[in-house]
Amino acid sequence: MRTRLRKSVAFAALAIVAATGAARAQGEIKIGEINSYSALPAFTEPYRKGWQLAIEEINAKGGVDGKKLVVISKDDAGKPAEAVTAANELVSREGVALITGTFFSHIGLAVADFAKQKQVFFMAAEPLTDAITWSKGNDYTFRLRPSNYMQAAMLAEEAAKLPAKRWATVAPNYEYGQSAVAVFKELLSKARPDIEWVDEQWPPQGKIDAGAVAQALLASKPEAILNVTFGADLVKFVREGNTRGLFKDRSVVSFLTGEPEYLDPLKDETPKGWIVTGYPWYDIKTPEHDAFLKAYQAKFNDYPRLGSIVGYGTMKAVAAVLAKAGSTETDKLVAAAKGVEVDTPFGKIVFRATDHQSTLGAYVGKTDVRDGKGVMVDSVYRDGANYLPSEEDVKQLRPQG
Repeated sequence: MRTRLRKSVAFAALAIVAATGAARAQGEIKIGEINSYSALPAFTEPYRKGWQLAIEEINAKGGVDGKKLVVISKDDAGKPAEAVTAANELVSREGVALITGTFFSHIGLAVADFAKQKQVFFMAAEPLTDAITWSKGNDYTFRLRPSNYMQAAMLAEEAAKLPAKRWATVAPNYEYGQSAVAVFKELLSKARPDIEWVDEQWPPQGKIDAGAVAQALLASKPEAILNVTFGADLVKFVREGNTRGLFKDRSVVSFLTGEPEYLDPLKDETPKGWIVTGYPWYDIKTPEHDAFLKAYQAKFNDYPRLGSIVGYGTMKAVAAVLAKAGSTETDKLVAAAKGVEVDTPFGKIVFRATDHQSTLGAYVGKTDVRDGKGVMVDSVYRDGANYLPSEEDVKQLRPQG
């Protein structure tokens, strides 16, 4: 009798433990997150702060369907192979419901291919290559950030107004730079058939020989330059360009340079008058951005960068998809993400069903120096929805299942 009683008590205890574990599992949703934290901290650290703020806000309001969102984050060190390994570990070991993140375009493409092969939902945060939603698009991958095409279209619209006819380009020699240059040339040449492309410089990412690049560009005698370098390469390029007079009496159009991550290090060396995409957080006066700015500064005692917006928007998008799906099943997440609306600091956006691209836009303006710091001036927000190809055109750009 005593033995039976002991067994009954033991089984009851085990049942309680099992039930408690199940309740915990049912009370949270695991999200896998991957990014190049050690390779590009200038962007990814603000990005991390952005998604941390979003997760805190979402969970403070009860999470999604009463379940807390838990992020399991991994560093890919800027290497595609490590990103795929991280994705595999997040899915197979951690049991995450979906994957988010990535910065570099070639890494985003690697994780997108993993998502396709393993049938896992992937919310790409930052990769800008058009291939991720078009030529190499798949059912499981969606992208938040405005693509190369979108930002090129915004910049080409302004570039077409310039009198310059002789153009040169400089861009990092990998997927992002190659894609950005190709689409900008296509769009600007279409708007201005009189344009002549006189030189292309392709320095390796993170290893620019800025003096040699600046000298080569000078030798081609362009009237305008498209720049796609960023980070430390941008600082070196600007410094050598300033020293050699490369930018004097020449127009420069530049991807991303108005983002604080890349503008801040230039300080008073910031060239004036470059036409750029970026994030003038100090000049944005909208209720959505004011609320975000106040919350971000209260939590981190710092100002946001563009990475902060991307990280915040990524997790807000994930929460919106999960809420609409009412499930963590991949097929339901995919169906829910098509056409889902998301509130962001830049206003409401939508993920298009045709190509899985969000309509998040970007600010376009000019560089200047204010109190010894690089800033954006005369900036205007360009709604991403106005800079995307039609659904009919997308059918020609994206594999159709």
